[in-house]
Amino acid sequence: MAKKHIRFDWAAKKLLRDKKNFGILEGFLSELLCEDVKIEGLLESESNQEEEDDKFNRVDLFAENSKGEQVIIEIQNTRELDYLMRMLFATSKAITEYLPVGAKYGEIKKVIAVSIVYFDLGKGEDYVYVGQTKFKGLHTKTELELTTAQKKLLGKPTVHQAYPEYYLIRTTKFNDIVNDTLDEWIYFFKNSEVLDEFRAKGMQEVREKLKVMNLPDDERKKYNRFLENLHGEASYAESLKIEAEEAAKKNRRSI
Repeated sequence: MAKKHIRFDWAAKKLLRDKKNFGILEGFLSELLCEDVKIEGLLESESNQEEEDDKFNRVDLFAENSKGEQVIIEIQNTRELDYLMRMLFATSKAITEYLPVGAKYGEIKKVIAVSIVYFDLGKGEDYVYVGQTKFKGLHTKTELELTTAQKKLLGKPTVHQAYPEYYLIRTTKFNDIVNDTLDEWIYFFKNSEVLDEFRAKGMQEVREKLKVMNLPDDERKKYNRFLENLHGEASYAESLKIEAEEAAKKNRRSI
């Protein structure tokens, strides 16, 4: 059965770069971060360049919120074993690109990296992971705190709030049981469906603006090709996995 709503990765690439649709991103980030988020605009970056090729398996959005923090949203469809290191590279690049020449380190902006992945990344039972940097005493086991002067300079009360934060959403581990408003968003990411009872921030805009039927004919054709490409990529990845397993079996038998 065809889905009524557009996949989030397609929407991020084609629709959510328009300021009139920022409410969708703001709704998702508000539910994820448990605070009201306002997107001021997209930042100039290679990640925000729209490509004509619709065979993409990775989508990036690079934005700035009303607090001056940089937000990276990445959507990855195909398996990438070193993906965790690429997350690190993306945040490091964002920090260095947007620190003016000659600026003080205290002017480095906070980076929030959100990754939505459609493959099994790492080992773990949860479907949402948060990564933060904290300094713990080797002997005392207590956390290093900022001084009053440092808090004033950095504009943050703790070290981990000044350092990059990572949010990893593993859609393949989500069991489709919705317990809260963040789960509503993850259900949408996984299934491209918005249930009638969903009330999360931004979800009403998803209902209205991300319907497949609202796409112009030419865009709908491109979207359908994109879905076909995803099926093809999934089949190709599965074939490689099976071939690798068969080769491993043959090697074991020959020993």
